Amino acid sequence: MRLKPAFKFVALVLAISSLSACAPQLVLPGPNITEPKITATSLIMTDGAALPLHRWQPNDKSPKAVILALHGFNDYGLFVKEGAKYFANRGLLVYAYDQRGFGAAPHHGRWPGRKALADDLISATKLIRSNHPNKPLYLLGTSMGGAVMMTAMTRRKPPHVDGIILTAPAVWGRDSMAFYERWALGLLSHTLPWVTLSGRGLKIKPSDNIEMLRALGRDPLIIKETRIDTIWGLANLMDEAAAETAKFRSKALILYGERDEVIKKAPTEKMLARLPKSTASKRKLIRYKNGYHMLLRDLQAKNVWRDIAEWIDNK
Repeated sequence: MRLKPAFKFVALVLAISSLSACAPQLVLPGPNITEPKITATSLIMTDGAALPLHRWQPNDKSPKAVILALHGFNDYGLFVKEGAKYFANRGLLVYAYDQRGFGAAPHHGRWPGRKALADDLISATKLIRSNHPNKPLYLLGTSMGGAVMMTAMTRRKPPHVDGIILTAPAVWGRDSMAFYERWALGLLSHTLPWVTLSGRGLKIKPSDNIEMLRALGRDPLIIKETRIDTIWGLANLMDEAAAETAKFRSKALILYGERDEVIKKAPTEKMLARLPKSTASKRKLIRYKNGYHMLLRDLQAKNVWRDIAEWIDNK
């Protein structure tokens, strides 16, 4: 028997209602069981989670400054590898780690909550500061990593650093999304949180470095299929980063590519307009006419690396 349209609609509503008990399935940190510590290969967090650690040491072994780099969504710590080699040649020691749920960190592909990501950054900053107490320390965050840094730096007790470098920070909050994007994300994350999506077919160009993009496609640590509830978690993080922009008073270098198709111009301009005018003298903004979202790995990445190194040298 064929159902009439009205009955089909009722059946659909009932089906969705039966799923409404579902919720985003986050993998939150466990209880505190240890003090944070740094090893040769990992950052150990308070719940015992080991976050893979990468480092690039200057040849003279005595760095003039230290950079802690934080990767973007579905990426991991080696995102900064080529740039880190350049920075090391300029006398800068670079650290990067795989955030929870990404790379080789625990619970690959699962969202740990935005508080956990910021807490880990604060712990990592303290550990690296304690290892290099007399060296200037800078945070370098790209995309999601930049959003994590913005939320951490607007806390009541932000990490003690000498400056922040944000490349294409992820500030595409819900207030910049179309209503149907907000509606679909909210519905799916609370009904089918385990469903995965890929970026195939979206025709978004994250970089003009095609060989690099192909290599990422072959890298098993790069997440290609993303759970709906992880996307929902990222949206929450971007919401917070956008909302807290008015409290962001840190000394900062902000870098943005005019051809960015991932974090587009409208939410970025909104974020820049929200920054406190009273601390404008502490910030520098550089726009790259031919820059894409992955500024640190674009074909013109050396220009970006140079600008970062020169900004640090002039502090």
